[in-house]
Amino acid sequence: MIDKVGENSKMELFVNFIFNVIGYLALAYLFAMFIWIVMSFVGGRDSAFGEFIGSIVEPYLSIFRNIIPPIGMIDLSPLIAIFLFNMARQGLNLIHAWVLSLL
Repeated sequence: MIDKVGENSKMELFVNFIFNVIGYLALAYLFAMFIWIVMSFVGGRDSAFGEFIGSIVEPYLSIFRNIIPPIGMIDLSPLIAIFLFNMARQGLNLIHAWVLSLL
């Protein structure tokens, strides 16, 4: 019986570790999107750092740019992209809680 409890706690630690790593990577991606959006206002997208951030976030943001047209000079697609990305992060938290309830 004691071994079973130890195995469950090890499995919970493993599940927590995996979901935490995914969550922190998603948070880092969210910060990269914010940095990219701020760089569009202040400049710097042509620097090496800007090109690196752009190569990471543009594939995701371009999906929304192809669907949502700009309104005048304002591009709302990054706002929608960040909103949906946050919803996916919250869904990940729900899946994490569900997996833990199964253990």
